[in-house]
Amino acid sequence: MTTLLESLRQHTTVVADTGDFEAMKAFRPTDATTNPSLILKAVQQEQYRYLLEKTVKAAPQASITELCDRLLVAFGSAILDIVPGRVSTEVDARLSFDSQASIERARTIIELYEAAGISRERVLIKLAATWEGIQAARQLESEGIHCNLTLLFSLTQAVACAQANVTLISPFVGRIYDWYKKSAGSSWDEAANAGVNDPGVKSVRKIFNYYKTYGIKTEIMGASFRNIGQIQALSGCDLLTISPALLAELQEKTGEVPLQLDPEYAKDVAPEWRANNEINFRTRLNDNAMATEKLAEGIRLFTADALTLDQLITQVKAQQA
Repeated sequence: MTTLLESLRQHTTVVADTGDFEAMKAFRPTDATTNPSLILKAVQQEQYRYLLEKTVKAAPQASITELCDRLLVAFGSAILDIVPGRVSTEVDARLSFDSQASIERARTIIELYEAAGISRERVLIKLAATWEGIQAARQLESEGIHCNLTLLFSLTQAVACAQANVTLISPFVGRIYDWYKKSAGSSWDEAANAGVNDPGVKSVRKIFNYYKTYGIKTEIMGASFRNIGQIQALSGCDLLTISPALLAELQEKTGEVPLQLDPEYAKDVAPEWRANNEINFRTRLNDNAMATEKLAEGIRLFTADALTLDQLITQVKAQQA
């Protein structure tokens, strides 16, 4: 009997959402995604501490900012020794509202990868899906630097990314689910909002239908899952990035995962074409309380973890001085 993970792979490219090398070896994903929170979690574990110490030792005169980029690339390079596809490496969330600074930071990260002998084709630069982040991605894509737009909670953001010719977007599922569940309070009905009726799943399905209807080439990678029901409900999505805990659950259980997202069905639904510019983007995003709040919260949380990572690097640098 096939496992749920094996069945899912028949319809969707499986990506590991982790900085844990051992988990990647166990679940054999095609690609891997990282973010400041995952890297922070990894370097706080004894088995990955050496990468932090090695990075600082190799460039003792480097600034904390440069050392942080070097650490991200060290993790990414090690990940690419394991996965056959791509790794996503995130630009500092503190730059989410600064297009030019994001562009410059992304170029630096790519230069570090190429200096390590890794082609830019195997790297996706992660940027928050703010207006400024999307415009930074537009420029980077024109330079052959491929981008993954993250913290994406709405069709408004997805349309802007498509028009910027972004390589890939990461619409979040679990954080949308969290928002609606919290908003509903005691009236929340878990069974009625599970599977295909999950608000996060419905958001990704809406984006999928729009992209496939209008032949948009940007890849869709569902992210931020709370349970395997959400994952199964998005079978057929281009990619799904999944935590080790949920990958393990999918591997432990047997059964078939039926196709849920189908480009041909998407064309039957035919969502209305949306014009997009900065005014429309900001207006529609502001009208969407969930997307506005979760985008802002996500940037704050990633910023907090980036600051903590800076502190760890500073401590190691002082110890080695």
